[in-house]
Amino acid sequence: MKDLKSVNKYFIKYKWRLLLGMLFVVISSKFAVMPGNVIKDILDQVQVMMRAGNKSDAIFSLVFKGGLTLLGLALLRGFFMFMMRQTIIVMSRHIEYDQKNEIYAHYQRLGTQFFKANFTGDLMNRISEDVSRVRMYTGPSVMYFTSVVFLVIFCVWDMLRVDVVLTLCVVAPLPLLALSIFYVNKIIYRKSTRIQAQLSSLTTTAQESYSGIRVIKSFVQERNMMQFFSATSEEYRKSSINLSLTEAVYFPAMNLFIGLSMLSTVLIGGYFAIHGSITTGNIAQFVIYINLLMFPISSIGMVASMTQRAGASQKRIDEFLNTKPTITSPVDAVTTAPTGDVRLDNVTFTYPNTGITALRNFSLHAKRGEKIAIIGRTGSGKSTIAHMLLRMYDADSGSVLFDGVAADRYDVHTLRRSVAYAPQEAYLFSDTVANNIRFGSADATDDDVKEAARLADFEKDIAGLQQGYETMVGERGVMLSGGQKQRLVLARALLRKSPVLLLDECLSAVDTQTEKTILANLHGYLQGRTTFVITHRIFTGWTFDQIIVLDHGGISEQGTHEQLMALNGYYAKLYRHQTELN
Repeated sequence: MKDLKSVNKYFIKYKWRLLLGMLFVVISSKFAVMPGNVIKDILDQVQVMMRAGNKSDAIFSLVFKGGLTLLGLALLRGFFMFMMRQTIIVMSRHIEYDQKNEIYAHYQRLGTQFFKANFTGDLMNRISEDVSRVRMYTGPSVMYFTSVVFLVIFCVWDMLRVDVVLTLCVVAPLPLLALSIFYVNKIIYRKSTRIQAQLSSLTTTAQESYSGIRVIKSFVQERNMMQFFSATSEEYRKSSINLSLTEAVYFPAMNLFIGLSMLSTVLIGGYFAIHGSITTGNIAQFVIYINLLMFPISSIGMVASMTQRAGASQKRIDEFLNTKPTITSPVDAVTTAPTGDVRLDNVTFTYPNTGITALRNFSLHAKRGEKIAIIGRTGSGKSTIAHMLLRMYDADSGSVLFDGVAADRYDVHTLRRSVAYAPQEAYLFSDTVANNIRFGSADATDDDVKEAARLADFEKDIAGLQQGYETMVGERGVMLSGGQKQRLVLARALLRKSPVLLLDECLSAVDTQTEKTILANLHGYLQGRTTFVITHRIFTGWTFDQIIVLDHGGISEQGTHEQLMALNGYYAKLYRHQTELN
């Protein structure tokens, strides 16, 4: 199938394991066929001996030796079947491992826009369920198909050596079997594609329910969510049963064609034996071959079904693997880290998924070591500036420059390592407090981690935890409060010690006193670092070199605190309102 062509690179990678496995299949198949000749010779010799009036002891000795021969052949076949599975099935596990790593690595390269346009459940389903179905093709399907081919070749060859006409009569039903498989396979492929899409939807629904369980419970929506999940699950159940009914056609068809072959063997073979053209041993030999082919031929339907499912899954996998990253490093990328001089020059940016223009001809120059405050209402474009500086998106027009070099000229990882980011949405991993902080710098020492926690005024909270820095925070930090999560994320950013620091509403969930303590702690840390504070309220404890007031993606006010207070605009009103409340 053309959808499975992309898997061939793995077969090439593990070609020696595959070829060795196929060799074991051939040997195992040969040992499986040999008992037919042994039994045929025993039966014919027994008949001759009985006609000659030989004693029962001689007949028993002949049969006993034949039994030992059959036992030896069975043991040899079993050994090579074991080796066959140890090569081909193990190969499929290696391919599964490589494919999952390839998909995960590709996910890491894709930009923010991709993850906004695709559901997490669908992403998870493609890297788990779809890859597992492809493994069934690279392992069991390949093994069973190879076994079927060589068993048929060996059996039919031995049958042709006995009698061509009888062989043709026995194998006559097989073309009808092939046609039925071809027809049913087309139906299975179409249904498998639809089922995989439904499974992705089901996984997404479950994932969103688990992630938002507190919201569901607080709004008492358990019943409604259960009904929604049940409806989605019911659609998947019906489609799966429908597919199973289609697949069920295979096995009755196999039994029908095998029964016809067996009937042909007995009737036509008996006729030939009566007229002396073949022996009764040949009839037994044919019956053995037909029984031997029963499971392999029956497995054709299973192999075809697995192949069709794998094709549908690989097509879904390739859809994402063929998605090109929108943010990439140029061939001759700059790998020297910027020192902190940042300029945005007439930047305009529209979010591709929503069509909302977040920045319009925005310009800003922040010299190394300056502190810049960016203030504005919700939706004014504040966080978009952070996305531009991190190069999560590229500007539609205008330029973002670090040390006079355009951001898209830098190596992406070099640029992002130079910018420490503390977002408002405090995302934590299901790990310890220490490891969540150390995520900002993997080679940081324990003392560095503790110092970052102290700067974020989180040290006293850690001391109150049962296991201190080794306390597990739970999924997405569920064990911590909103303010604790924000300070942990701030500590992660501070641990990075990057020349540019982005603080995007990162203290919105902390109280005023804690905020003052953090701002005081950071006074010395920020020396020589270019700092952008994105906020909807004013930090009265800091003196900013520039204050930018955003409105609908453009600058409505710009200057120092004194200049903006004299202007008596939005900033002055916000400052007076905030100081009156405090």
